[in-house]
Amino acid sequence: MFLASIKKVLAPSLGRIKIIVAETFGLGPAMALSAMIFILLVVIGATFLFIYSAPPDTIIITSGDDDTRFLKNAEKYQKILARNKVKLTILKSEGSLENLKRLADPSFRVDVGFVQTGVAKKQNIDKLLSLGSISYEPLYIFYRSTKPLERLSQFNGKRVAIGEDGTGTHVLALELLAKNGINPGDKTELLEMDDEDAEKSLLEGKIDAVFMMSDSASSQTIRELLRTPGIRLFDFSQADAYSRRIGYLNKIVLPMGSIDFGKNIPEHDVNLISPTVELIARADLHPALSDLLLEAATEVHSRQGLTHKRGEFPAMLEHEYRISPDAARFYKSGKSFLYKYLPFWMASLINRILVIFVPMLLILIPGLKSIPVLYRWRMRLRLLRWYRALLILEEDLAAPVPIETHNELLERLNRIEETVNKLKVPASFADQFFTLRSYMGMVRERLMRKTGLQN
Repeated sequence: MFLASIKKVLAPSLGRIKIIVAETFGLGPAMALSAMIFILLVVIGATFLFIYSAPPDTIIITSGDDDTRFLKNAEKYQKILARNKVKLTILKSEGSLENLKRLADPSFRVDVGFVQTGVAKKQNIDKLLSLGSISYEPLYIFYRSTKPLERLSQFNGKRVAIGEDGTGTHVLALELLAKNGINPGDKTELLEMDDEDAEKSLLEGKIDAVFMMSDSASSQTIRELLRTPGIRLFDFSQADAYSRRIGYLNKIVLPMGSIDFGKNIPEHDVNLISPTVELIARADLHPALSDLLLEAATEVHSRQGLTHKRGEFPAMLEHEYRISPDAARFYKSGKSFLYKYLPFWMASLINRILVIFVPMLLILIPGLKSIPVLYRWRMRLRLLRWYRALLILEEDLAAPVPIETHNELLERLNRIEETVNKLKVPASFADQFFTLRSYMGMVRERLMRKTGLQN
């Protein structure tokens, strides 16, 4: 009943539109209906793309645990994106490895996350892209000893805290120790502990060394350990070699006195090795949101720090993950013109109009122009077919026409006339149609005169 009512209301309007299209383009009813369907399909398709291509107003980021730099940075991003009316939902995690697993799992709702380089082994990262490196992640190794240790192999047989399972600290510690001949199950006791418990155990003398990353270890923890007598910070004298052998590692220097000028802590330059933290996104992240995230990253991470210069981050450094094309464009030329000078919502709207509706017109205009051409060509062929049939019949009249042949020719002419009279021809072809009918009359008159039967 409802559909019948809609049909009753729309039928007159559609009929009028069809007549307008037919008269405007010189089309028959069927071709006018086809043109209307073509226009409708293009408009519907463009409207769908316009709606579908709108950037989401919410991004989900997987960050880190409480009191970690990952979580604090995510909260800074949240405030910056809110300026553009985009909500950033923050998911806490155990660290880089859990972030990566979430991003790699299509069933898990997340868009971007902070991931330390070096944790991608045995993970499916084909559909993940990097928006760039946003910071160094220095590795700090604190240990108890009366004299400095120069190589990681010297921790063999000791009690070493290597971070909790699933953290970037744990992954990097195992790799570095393995390259120095220390593996789980050997005489070295490798303990999975969080930073707080590891610091307490080291201060109490229950363990000999602890691996900490700058993300999870607070600056207060690092300062406290550096000031504690009997506890040393491991100086990577082989830092250059590590950075050459392990491609995602970098050599950085903690300058002498940078922690405490008055007490000169540290008392000499300390070589550290550091992976970088990358902002990893799924491949389907909207380009406009990619720009917003990189703009936030620039605001948060471009400042000078103990281990990096002003403007060094974010940086387009490619390690395990492919650099996003949208990110590469941002690093090269910044935000696009519209997003640079207009509010985000307005730039998004205008950009979608330019990207979708302008190409729609480029499709519609040539398409609508070609429909009358094709239709005229088709109608011309249909009329020429019967012109040709009349010409053949006229050629047959060139020879004497006996009475038995007359009947055959007359029957052929009648069939042609009957078919032509059934043709549906638009007004634009009226002259050719009536000329064809006049020609039929001439041929009939000649046929009758030829056989001497003209009345």
